[in-house]
Amino acid sequence: MSQINVSNMSFCYDGSPDNIFENVSFSIDTNWKLGFIGRNGKGKTTFLRLLLGQLEFTGNIASDTVFEYFPYQIGDEYLQTDAASFIDDVRPGREIWRVITELSLLGEEADILYRPFSSLSHGQRTKVLLAVLFSGENEFLLIDEPTNHLDALSREKVKEYLASKKGFILVSHDRDLLDACCDHVLVLNRQSIEVQNGNFSSWWDNKQRHDSFALAENDKHRREIKKLRQAAKRTSDWADKNERTKIGFDPVKEHDRCISTRSFIAAKTKKMQSRVSSIEKRIDREIERKEGLLNDIERKKDLRLSPLSYHRETLINVRDYSFTYENTGKTLFGDLTFSIRRGEITFLHGSNGCGKSTLIKRILHSLGISNAPGFSESGTFEVPSGLIVSYIDQDTSHLSGTIQQHCTKNGIDLTLFCTIMRNLGVEREQFTKDISELSEGQKKKVLIASSLALPAHLYIWDEPLNYIDIFSRIQIEELLLEYRPSMLIVEHDEQFREKTADKIITL
Repeated sequence: MSQINVSNMSFCYDGSPDNIFENVSFSIDTNWKLGFIGRNGKGKTTFLRLLLGQLEFTGNIASDTVFEYFPYQIGDEYLQTDAASFIDDVRPGREIWRVITELSLLGEEADILYRPFSSLSHGQRTKVLLAVLFSGENEFLLIDEPTNHLDALSREKVKEYLASKKGFILVSHDRDLLDACCDHVLVLNRQSIEVQNGNFSSWWDNKQRHDSFALAENDKHRREIKKLRQAAKRTSDWADKNERTKIGFDPVKEHDRCISTRSFIAAKTKKMQSRVSSIEKRIDREIERKEGLLNDIERKKDLRLSPLSYHRETLINVRDYSFTYENTGKTLFGDLTFSIRRGEITFLHGSNGCGKSTLIKRILHSLGISNAPGFSESGTFEVPSGLIVSYIDQDTSHLSGTIQQHCTKNGIDLTLFCTIMRNLGVEREQFTKDISELSEGQKKKVLIASSLALPAHLYIWDEPLNYIDIFSRIQIEELLLEYRPSMLIVEHDEQFREKTADKIITL
């Protein structure tokens, strides 16, 4: 067991106007199961790269620990070979029997190590690479979003596996995973960094209490400052009025005054001015106490949606439907029956490869939005004409160009788009970048903002929350619960699904 001590660390990317980290100091223990939480673009992956020594910074990171990063980058040259053949290229010195032992803990047989890597599902690939990661010794593991693109069963296996381990930092936006696997959290707040004992839920409860207290204290100080300023103005007005009476008086109306009264008035005025000075010092103290109270409050700004109302109650009608790929002869669905009705949030649920994305592409194919692969089908598959669909693809690799070019190309109002992006926590500085330079989470927010900015009868979202931070997930939950749009969505975040789903179609 050892410590990782970060002291007075600052880091800024070349050309960026703001520091990602500025004079931050904290300590973490290499025996912890540490959850890493923060908004997209706050610097989680950057911090992992700093630990790995890949970036130059000022300050100090003191540790005698060997760091290991996940996920491994598997080049195209390895896709047609089996994992057992390239493990030593990815991580030299790993013993195959240790990898097989870790795989068994993940619920997989050793034979997947000897199959072409491209033939494995996303879940199997992740499990193979996790087994390689944990087959080493005396390393502190930096695990960056391991459950993206994994189905519910694979996520559950990975969750159980990580819960049995220790000595890692886990970057994840999956609340269930953070609760199950972590005993400490490292949080990148808006203006500070904190380390706290417990899991995500305990930190979230503490944060909500702290934010409520800070808001109440801020409101109390604001009221006190207002009262003090009013008192200072009244006293100052009295002092000014009194000062003006020092020189000149009407001996008829003010028969009790004489020249010597001036000194009395001057003393009284000085006392009043002294009181004004005292009140102003109290105002300064109140302002100082108020400063910083709201620095770390995450203000979840309301998102808005403008769904269109379609004249028919049933938007998609599927009965006794089967779908078969022509090139392979593989049948994905047999006797599939479901409907999507107006105002329903419908989830497609099932393991990787069961056909969720294919079913979405079949709907888009009916509307002329996307081409489906060569297929044959039987049964009923009804998609009415004139249905306007807003679609989010799970792939972000096609995004490039400026935000203005993106909005012009897709017919999106630029001002509305930027407002939604700001409400999702994207800083204005990011708007000047090429979209391809944004983080994966920020690219996902580009797709979400684009969808929210376009009114539609039906919203179809395919894994929209991969890489999206927890705060934005909660915002989107609240949006869907308020507006209840007609929606077909594929998403493996269990809490998100439980809170928003009207209907779940299991394939």
